[in-house]
Amino acid sequence: MDLITIKNCRVEDLKSVKVENVNWTFKTGEAWLVIGPNGSGKAEFLKALCSQLKIIPDSAYSDALYSNIFENSVEIVSLERAAKLIEEERINDESEYVEGGVDIGRTGRVFLAEAILGSKVKKNAVLPPEAMRLETYPQVKLCGIENILDRGLKYMSTGEIRRTLLARALISGKKLLILSDPFAGLDAESRKILLDFFDTIATKQLKDTDSLDFPRIILGMERWHEIPDSINNVLEFEGGKISYIGSRSEYEKVLEKRNIEKDKNRDKNRREFEDDFEKIQHETQVLHTEKDESETLIEMNNVNVGWGDNHVLVDLNWKLHKGEHWLIRGPNGSGKTTFLELITGDNMQVFSNDIKLFGSRRGSGETIWDIKRKLGIVSYRLHVEYRMVGSTSLENVIISGFRDSIGLYEAATDVEKAAAKRWLSLGGFEGRENESFNSISYGEQRAILILRAAVKCPPVLILDEPCHGLDEDYRQKILDLLEIIAQSGTTTLLHVTHDPAEVLDCEKNILEFHPKETPMYRIICR
Repeated sequence: MDLITIKNCRVEDLKSVKVENVNWTFKTGEAWLVIGPNGSGKAEFLKALCSQLKIIPDSAYSDALYSNIFENSVEIVSLERAAKLIEEERINDESEYVEGGVDIGRTGRVFLAEAILGSKVKKNAVLPPEAMRLETYPQVKLCGIENILDRGLKYMSTGEIRRTLLARALISGKKLLILSDPFAGLDAESRKILLDFFDTIATKQLKDTDSLDFPRIILGMERWHEIPDSINNVLEFEGGKISYIGSRSEYEKVLEKRNIEKDKNRDKNRREFEDDFEKIQHETQVLHTEKDESETLIEMNNVNVGWGDNHVLVDLNWKLHKGEHWLIRGPNGSGKTTFLELITGDNMQVFSNDIKLFGSRRGSGETIWDIKRKLGIVSYRLHVEYRMVGSTSLENVIISGFRDSIGLYEAATDVEKAAAKRWLSLGGFEGRENESFNSISYGEQRAILILRAAVKCPPVLILDEPCHGLDEDYRQKILDLLEIIAQSGTTTLLHVTHDPAEVLDCEKNILEFHPKETPMYRIICR
């Protein structure tokens, strides 16, 4: 039985064609992976399957056809969907009108209740009985979100909101679930749960059955990483076209040949990249943040952070010395992002704790701009904020890194423009400086934000899951860039990642959070 048939069609939005000449059929007995590098057309294809973009039969072909038995019964879980959800919460934030100044917005419980009801829940409305029993739902237990149902969506960690989106997709009863890069931002336990879930559904899917009593799943990935064993077919996009369609076994042979070619040029490409970086550093030195002479860059003494009965950080004592690069790790919701936001100034509990940045205690008269001038930041929060000013050109996004602003509000200098073009070229965006931030893929957006954070060679570079959404080539380029920056001696790294393959050789110090233990953190040297 054909579930989805696309024959001689194109994918387009209101402005242009995004993917051309699409021919693909999804049959019973198949489990598909859709893969492709950033900007390849993969994301647009997946959006089209859930009606966010249009699939148009090409009138030049008499047999052109699009049919989808799942139409109007599709749910997508993706990094972009998570970012849009937080954007909605920011737009609807009414904190300035609320007594006490805190509007927590929709909670996880309300968000899931909307999936049950099939409509939005009005603010402060009484929830149906089903919503008050969500802790007992197997979908909620599978995703491990029983304890965060009454937390505001905007206060969830990246991993927590991804798991909440997955629970909503399962509860929705939709017949086709599209999981796009689902493992990004998840800790090891959550990844295992998701892999087991995928294999359970896909095992049913692989049986040649026409039954629609269970949901089908299509997996989308930026790179060949943690691919479930149950995947038996691959659809690859490159340059807005299908570049491979066929069996998993044959695709693995194609990948093996490509990797052999990449390995041949790996050392040469790395040397050229390092030379380019050194030239840019030298040419843009006038724009760099002045060096900080403090040996101790950050100091935390008996730091405690929490909300009500929720203790996130307890009696934390930690110091960051110049040139000591740190890996920050721990399960989802363990306090990693909270820890970083105490440094960046995005968590107001910094003022009730003994925290020193660059020799000065927070709250002693310095402005947030005094602090951010010495920081480069890549985070989920920053990504969401930049998507809200998404018409900003890529050139201006890079230049804003020199100004520590979200967007650019004063004319750039010729020196800044020249520097931005050089950095864009280094990151593989040569000639694309006038494209808008929101016109590029989620992974490309993340790469741009990493370049933005690095341009001024700050004393401290804060990286909260920087490789989210990056394809294999971008990911390797960014990891190389971070290693080179660390070796330059001008910048000290604080790096959060759940992926062991992204740990850098220079990260000899580890701060590890354990929320259910006492003490709640460990300091490790490797």
